[in-house]
Amino acid sequence: MRRLLLTRLLSVVPMLFFVSLFTFLLVRLTATDPVAQILGQSASNEDRAEYAHRLGLDRPLADQFLGWVGSALQGDLGNSLYTNLPVAESISDRFGVTLSLALAGMLFALVVGIPVGIAGALRHGSRWDRLLTIVVSTGLAVPSIWLALLLSLVFAVTLRWFQVIGYTPFAESPLLWAWGLVLPAIALGIHTAAVIARQTRSAMIEVLHARYIQALRARGLPQRRIVLLYATKNALVPVLSVIAIQMSVLVGVSFVIERIFAIPGLGTLLIDSVVRADFPVLQGTVVVVAFVVLVVNLLTDIAYGVINPKVRPQ
Repeated sequence: MRRLLLTRLLSVVPMLFFVSLFTFLLVRLTATDPVAQILGQSASNEDRAEYAHRLGLDRPLADQFLGWVGSALQGDLGNSLYTNLPVAESISDRFGVTLSLALAGMLFALVVGIPVGIAGALRHGSRWDRLLTIVVSTGLAVPSIWLALLLSLVFAVTLRWFQVIGYTPFAESPLLWAWGLVLPAIALGIHTAAVIARQTRSAMIEVLHARYIQALRARGLPQRRIVLLYATKNALVPVLSVIAIQMSVLVGVSFVIERIFAIPGLGTLLIDSVVRADFPVLQGTVVVVAFVVLVVNLLTDIAYGVINPKVRPQ
């Protein structure tokens, strides 16, 4: 197990480096000039050159990248070109908001997806199974953006059960914070719930036809005990990898959901930095998100290795 952990940790470092390099080159190749946006189109070439020198944008790309990497290793992601605020501080202020939204969406997906998948497998081939298959297929087909707009229209605008836009911090009111995440979490988690339900159903059907399950039935164990103690545990092993992938997807989709519900998370910060060509904020945000995704995959690999010893390095 220790070797598995060491192998996964060593793979994170080069991935972060290549993500940083790719992001750095990509944002530098954009046609938007941050100096021209800050000073305006009426600024003279001398003023633009002086301001670019002050920001360090006139240095060679290799020097800019190596300087950024050196500072990032010390926890300094630079300052925003527009607000001059530290990028690390801006990200830390919004990171908890995005994380809470992504976790709420995943919690909804797990609470809905796993029971639906198990129910479909236990009634495999029945009308109930076909009905659940139709529901799951609908969840896979519905775009999260459209669903978010529909939920806002019905439950916030028409019924007025939820606020249309806005976000209440947890420290201000935990109840209002949780209530405000209901609609975004549902819009974010429906597709993931459908994916998890489909994978759980397939894995559960395979496990229920395994020989050891038949042996347990022959010994007279109740069906509920077989399902809860044996079948579900083994069926969820392949579902773990799906959950890890979907968690990464949720983080990305949450950026758009944040925009729809006016939630001040990393999505809003990232989109604003793209529009304004705020290079330090854009690069720092992408690297932090990539780091979170890598950590999620690392934890999933470790959990998978604990459950299934066959995948551990020999």
